[in-house]
Amino acid sequence: MKTSNESWGGDFILVGFSDQPQLEKILFVIVLISYLLTLMGNTAIILVSCLDAKLHTPMYYFLTNLSFVDLCFTTTIVPQLLWNLHGPTKTITPLGCAIQLYLSLALGSTECVLLAVMAYDRYAAVCRPLHYATVMHPRLCQSLSGVAWLSGVGNTLIQGTITLQLPLCGNRRIYHFICEVPAMIKLACVDIHANEVQLIIASLILLLLPLTLILVSYGYIAQAVMRIRSAQAWRKALGTCGSHLLVVSLFYGTATVVYIQPNSSYAHSQGKFITLLYTVVTPTLNPLIYTLRNEDVKGALKRLVRKDQSIG
Repeated sequence: MKTSNESWGGDFILVGFSDQPQLEKILFVIVLISYLLTLMGNTAIILVSCLDAKLHTPMYYFLTNLSFVDLCFTTTIVPQLLWNLHGPTKTITPLGCAIQLYLSLALGSTECVLLAVMAYDRYAAVCRPLHYATVMHPRLCQSLSGVAWLSGVGNTLIQGTITLQLPLCGNRRIYHFICEVPAMIKLACVDIHANEVQLIIASLILLLLPLTLILVSYGYIAQAVMRIRSAQAWRKALGTCGSHLLVVSLFYGTATVVYIQPNSSYAHSQGKFITLLYTVVTPTLNPLIYTLRNEDVKGALKRLVRKDQSIG
C-alpha cells in the first residue's frame, strides 16, 4: 500500500459526535450496554449451536457464521468508538484506521452475502422439505459460507486499497466515528467521482444483488407457506423465516442509505446515526431476534442450563 508521508504522517481525528458532548455521554452508556449484549448473545448462539447436537443443521451452521461475523464486526468498531466517546482524545493512528477500514468492510460485505445464503437455506427448507438434506449437504454449506467470506475479503482488498491510496493533502478530520469508505474518500484532495462510481457499483453487487435474491427466495417461500394446512408447520415456517426477515430489514435498510447514495443530503447529515444502527444496534438485536423468536434455540439453551445444573 503506497501512501505519502504528507497524507498519512499523523493521526486522524474522528470527529464523531464531539459537537454534541451531552449526546456523547448518553451514547457511551447505550453503546457499552449494546456491545456487552452483543458479546454475550452471539457467543451464546455459537456455543449452543456447537454443543447441542439437535442444532447441527445448515440453518444453525450459517447462524453460527453470522454470529461470528457480528462479534468480529462490532469488536473492530466499538472499542475505538467507546474510547472516543469517553475521553477528549478523538484520534486514531493511520495504521489503526487502515486496519479498521479493511476489517469492517470485509466483515460487513461478508454479512451481506451470508444473509442471502441464509435466505436460500430457508427457501430449500420450506419449498423443498423432502429434499432439504440432499440439497443442503455439508459440502455445499461449506462452499456457500466460503463464497460469503471470499466476497468480503475480495471487496475489502479492492475498495480498501483504492481508498487508502487517495492523496489527502493533510486532511486529518474524519467527520464520522469510524474509518469507513464513504467518509474516507471525502478527505481526498483530488476528484473522487471515479471512487464514488466504484463504491456505488460495489454496493449494487454486494447490497442490492443479495437483497434481490433474498426477496425472490421469500417470494417462493410465501407461496409455499400459503399452501401449508398444518397450523404447527405454519407457525414454525413463519418463526424461522420471520427472524431472518427482521435481520435482513435492519441490516440492508440502514446500510443501503449510506453506501448506495453516499452523497445524498440525508446520508451526509444522518450518516453517523444510520451507521450506528448497522454497526452497533443490529449485531445486538440479531441474537435476541433469533433466540426470542426461535423455539429450537430456546429449547437448546434450556437443555444446556439443565445439563449444567445436573453436573453442578
